[in-house]
Formats: sequence, structure tokens, C-alpha cells
Amino acid sequence: MANRTVIIAGATGLVGRELLRGLLADPSVDHVHVLGRRSPPVVSPKLTAHVVDFAALPSLPAADELYLALGTTIKVAGSQAAFRAVDHDANLAVAKAALASGVKRVGLVSAMGADAKSRIFYSRVKGELENDLAALPFAGLVIARPSLLVGPREELGQPARPGEEWGNRLNQLIGFLIPPNYKPIPAADVAQALVSTVPAAVGTQVLLSGAMRR
Repeated sequence: MANRTVIIAGATGLVGRELLRGLLADPSVDHVHVLGRRSPPVVSPKLTAHVVDFAALPSLPAADELYLALGTTIKVAGSQAAFRAVDHDANLAVAKAALASGVKRVGLVSAMGADAKSRIFYSRVKGELENDLAALPFAGLVIARPSLLVGPREELGQPARPGEEWGNRLNQLIGFLIPPNYKPIPAADVAQALVSTVPAAVGTQVLLSGAMRR
């Protein structure tokens, strides 16, 4: 596939930054449109940054693929409602706008344990988003469900996440005992899995950490 145009929502996050890096380096990608509340600290002739309000999105440019990497935590968002507004509502709004602009394939950064019937609020919201995206008439949807992510959050100005830090330490100590789908995974591996899978995706495909690990 050549002469691709792609859209990324959330390119300043841990996985989003790696998605942006990978897509800008891909010779088959002609143009990358980034949607966010601020522009990414990257300059490229391929890149167009769009500073947007996700609650009132404008029409999106025509594109072939969409990569959804918008996400927060309840602690950072301040409430369950604010968390849902980002992790569910904003992602779904971008997907619907992208569908209207002609996008055929979508890659989503979800989370391990995503389940619309879960009693855990975080997992339930992630699962509801997956279901809502699957109900849209895209030709292909690739859902990445990483376990704990590994990456330099401090470089992005993000607060450290204790669960990720403890998970990484545990993996260093007894990683040989941890099943592949539960081991911490580098954000770059998740991004690469999506970048390599989405362009030819047909139907809905779920990628677990064990399959995404390089």
C-alpha cells in the first residue's frame, strides 16, 4: 500500500508518540494528521497538527486510516465522568467523524481486561468503547489490549503510574514466571503492532500483549 493518509488522535501520549514516530518514518505514508488539545513537539513535511475540542469536532480531512490513542486515568481526569469523556466519548467522536471523512480502517489502543460487562469501571469503559467501534461500518478494526505499559512518561510530562512501575520491577525479578499476555510491554511494541496490522485489516482483530511483544 502506498500514498496513505492517516489520522492520529492522541499523538502526545505514551503509545501515541510511538505511533506518530512510526507513521512518519513509513515511506508508504504521505501525510499524517494529528488531532489533539495541543500540537506534538515534532516537525515534518508529512505532518499537519490540528488543535481541536473533542466535544465539538470539526469535519476531518479525508484519510485511509485512523489511530485512536486518547486516554487518561481517573486520578488525572478528576472523576469517573471526566475519565469517560476522554477514554470513551472523545475516541468514539473521532471515529464517527473519521468514518464520515472516508476512513476505512481503525487501530485502537485499549487495555488488558477490557469488557463492557466488567464490574471494574475502567475495564467497563474500555470494553464499551470497543463494542461501539465494532458497531461502526469500518472495513477493519484492530484493537490492541496491552498489559502494563513501559515507557518514559516523565519525558511527556505525565505523572508516574505506580502500577506500571511495580509491574516492571516484578517483571525484572520473576518475568520468566509471568504469562506473556500479563508481562509489561513497551509502548513502542504496541504502536508497531498497530502500524503493521491496521493497513490491511479486515473485520475486527484483537491483539494481546503476548502477540504484540517484539
